[in-house]
Amino acid sequence: MRTVKLQLQISVDGYMAGPNGELDWVTGPWTDDINAYVEKIWDPVDCIVLGRRLAEGFIPAWESGPEGETQEGIDKMNNTPKVVISNSLTESPWNNAVVAGGDVAATINKLKAESGGDIMVCGGGTLTRALIAQGLIDELHLFVNPVALGSGMPVFPDGDGYHRLRLAGSRTFDCGIAALHLETARA
Repeated sequence: MRTVKLQLQISVDGYMAGPNGELDWVTGPWTDDINAYVEKIWDPVDCIVLGRRLAEGFIPAWESGPEGETQEGIDKMNNTPKVVISNSLTESPWNNAVVAGGDVAATINKLKAESGGDIMVCGGGTLTRALIAQGLIDELHLFVNPVALGSGMPVFPDGDGYHRLRLAGSRTFDCGIAALHLETARA
């Protein structure tokens, strides 16, 4: 069975975006040590899962070859097949991406049952919280930025009970970010 990973940049108080979706608080530029760390996380990934709203910015941004990224990283992002979770789209307007609607748990469980490498969920707040709430994430790779937002879009769903996690590793980087590698603790 494939591993479903989640990679997010978060604030120290657990938000993945500001109250209006702001990301201006995210630490940058990244340093070589964090880039090497992220490359290792992504190396076994052969499927990317995105929410529709995130996909609308994420996919075109990588297709344009973002400044500061290596060609190898750009190629990895563009060449890796993507599944866009959406109930409003019926077909994909993007290259190398398919749209999946309906039951998100059935979609993720089907992907997990297929042969292949790891599946990386890059976010979308609604999608991230739904996958966490349903216990569909195996590993969380949270990149904690040295900023407290006070409010915003939380990583974890409100009022849906405890989410037992096991710390598999942590590391700090020269740019000031701390990475937490967490695994879902299942009974």
